[in-house]
Amino acid sequence: MTVLGVESSCDECSVAVVEDGRRVLGQVIATQLEEHAPFGGVVPEIASRTHTRWIVGVYERALAEAGIRATDLDGVAVTNRPGLVGSLVVGLSFAKGLAFGLGLPLVGVDHMRAHLYAPQLAEPVEYPFLGLLVSGGHTIIARADDPLSMEVLGTTIDDACGEAFDKVAKHYALGYPGGVAIDRLARAGDDRAFSFPDASLHKQDHRYDVSYSGLKTAVINQLDQFWNGSSQKSAENIAASFERAAVDILLRRLDRAAADTGLSRVVVGGGVAANTRMRASLAARSDLQVWFPPLELCTDNAAMIAGLGYHLLRSGRADGLDLDASARVAGFRRTCP
Repeated sequence: MTVLGVESSCDECSVAVVEDGRRVLGQVIATQLEEHAPFGGVVPEIASRTHTRWIVGVYERALAEAGIRATDLDGVAVTNRPGLVGSLVVGLSFAKGLAFGLGLPLVGVDHMRAHLYAPQLAEPVEYPFLGLLVSGGHTIIARADDPLSMEVLGTTIDDACGEAFDKVAKHYALGYPGGVAIDRLARAGDDRAFSFPDASLHKQDHRYDVSYSGLKTAVINQLDQFWNGSSQKSAENIAASFERAAVDILLRRLDRAAADTGLSRVVVGGGVAANTRMRASLAARSDLQVWFPPLELCTDNAAMIAGLGYHLLRSGRADGLDLDASARVAGFRRTCP
């Protein structure tokens, strides 16, 4: 089965062709970094308008790269949640028109669930496993028993991890995108120069939850209280200390989930999965088997949408032309052992 995937949930405009849920025949990811850089963050109106201008060209390039014609496709998968609704609607409308015109089945895909599937495009990962999904909009610790399941164990109660990276970088004028800028600066900094907090969420039903608002505020306050240009207070040291704290928060919760569930396989997905400290910290663990997607599949991309879409279509799922876009993650069952 050859499935075309469409992804436009935020500021990446992507189309991909994937065969049998694993083999990426072609993919184009057009990023809008230059469009949003002057504002230090994604501007929803600019994002949706840019998707409108780009999506047809991205689609044509993806088909050309795959070496196929539209009539060779067997199905269309499209991100319909979560994300910026204006951006989602562009991709969703395009996918609906394509599926209708070609007489193909259409299926909507939750792109956070697709992030959990992304490493499967590089090598097979045996189920069940724990998922650590970390992006600019979401932070989720989940359990997956098969490609179509995602049982959320913990999430953020306020800011997402990637959001905290972006806001700290913007406050210190470190560069855009913030996660990349902090990652780069942190490599030259002392990660013990500052000690930043980890919010304690004592209730049992928050056992795997995280909070980043306090950490973000503590790091931002360093500028007002201590910033003086000395070597100790350098941007590199701020970045390194913040990055260590942000990653350690996640790993402590992941350790709890691994101990409670007995699962040692871990899949990491989302834009923050490209962070070098995150990768190094988890790669050094002898008690966990950890899979990261290739760097090009960490950010939002259509290959993971097509890959998961294949499994949805094979299971008999198909959506009608009334499929709607939603800013929220699809409904899930949340448990706490």
